Amino acid sequence: MSFSHRFDPSILREYDIRGIVGKTLTEADAYAIGRVFGGIVARAGGTRVAVGYDGRLSSPALEAALVKGLMASGMAVLRIGLGPTPMLYFAATTLATDGAVMVTGSHNPPDYNGFKMMLGKKPFFGRAITALGEMAARGDAVPEAAGRETAEDIRAAYIARLLADYDGGARALTVVWDPGNGAAGAVLDQLVAGLPGTHTVINGEVDGNFPAHHPDPTVPANLRQLIAAVHGQKADLGIAFDGDADRVGIVDDQGEILFGDQIMVLLARDVLRARPGATIIADVKASQVLFDEIAKAGGAPLMWKTGHSLIKAKMAETGAPLAGEMSGHIFFADRWYGFDDALYAALRLLGIVARMTGRLSEARAALPALASTPELRFDCEETRKFAIVAEVAARLREAGAKVNDTDGVRVQTEDGWWLLRASNTQAVLVARAEAKDQAGLERLKAAIAGQLAQSGLAAPDFSGSHAGH
Repeated sequence: MSFSHRFDPSILREYDIRGIVGKTLTEADAYAIGRVFGGIVARAGGTRVAVGYDGRLSSPALEAALVKGLMASGMAVLRIGLGPTPMLYFAATTLATDGAVMVTGSHNPPDYNGFKMMLGKKPFFGRAITALGEMAARGDAVPEAAGRETAEDIRAAYIARLLADYDGGARALTVVWDPGNGAAGAVLDQLVAGLPGTHTVINGEVDGNFPAHHPDPTVPANLRQLIAAVHGQKADLGIAFDGDADRVGIVDDQGEILFGDQIMVLLARDVLRARPGATIIADVKASQVLFDEIAKAGGAPLMWKTGHSLIKAKMAETGAPLAGEMSGHIFFADRWYGFDDALYAALRLLGIVARMTGRLSEARAALPALASTPELRFDCEETRKFAIVAEVAARLREAGAKVNDTDGVRVQTEDGWWLLRASNTQAVLVARAEAKDQAGLERLKAAIAGQLAQSGLAAPDFSGSHAGH
């Protein structure tokens, strides 16, 4: 039976396949992904693909269609069921599969869903995703075959492996956890049952309507409930996850939020005690404080491109034991497998807090306080976004500015730094700035606005810039 399929081009993204269910993404798309990706695995000599899904309402049906497509390509499919994305990565790593697909909309609104993929042990992204779309359109699939499926309950093994690396001793911490009704809720009760201390899980029921709040821990408004619970219980810290638990958010004992790069400072210092001189990777949006603190702790800081697939690839290339992004993706290859796992990062941070003589809030307060903007995302036509960044880069070089062009432009000045980059996943530009003080931040914001104006674009709304991070 011949096969061909055309995807809505908007769903083929840099890091994954993602769209609006019933509009740009359907069960027919899920089947086609399985049919073509199964062929890609087969041509690479593989036969086994692990599949998991998150708690979205559309995920079970999309997963079933995906499995049918994989089986029609002759694959042996290991269905691990509902759980966090990192649990699928764990299955793919420990069960020696040849590929893996996670059905997840991550932190997108409830009507979105998508697919994150691995080929062998590596992320499947970028040009590979574009090529999959082209192969589907021209009917480039392996001949239809009869695959098979088995249910593989990996939860107990995953939880046991997570707990094996908890290094906080027997100190009894009081911790509040908020998976935001996302997929972490499928394993969280069993996980905390294995830890010392008092643990409270809020919004633990997996519910694709996300009734409590949107599951994105980088947005402060989504942490209000967690902050209130930390205050109410006089907890040592609060931990939040995004919808598929590959990103983490942390609230300290005073109810203050630690951003991704601040979490990374604490994790990096700990890793570097055991691995002096190691390379630690962070994305271009991270605070200069993080890069400085890595160096101060005896590490080799490396600034790299934003994007979980790109970071994972760079870690494998450099042998870095730890990497992280402002968005809360944290990747451990130190005692772990090199993929982003928010549950694992949370356990490693818990261990650090349990071994501290003081409180987490004291460690946060001891970090240099800088004035910064949040990550500012603003609309820009898809056809113009990369061109505008290139125009800005050319003007800056001509002016003799200090520019790092690893991912967009990150400009160092006497006041601090500012960043402009094009999003790989949306028709937006991303800007961020950080300075020693508010006056310096105003100068950096003016520099961004001036460069955008020269390329015919209005400046983003800078309200929400804050001191202290």
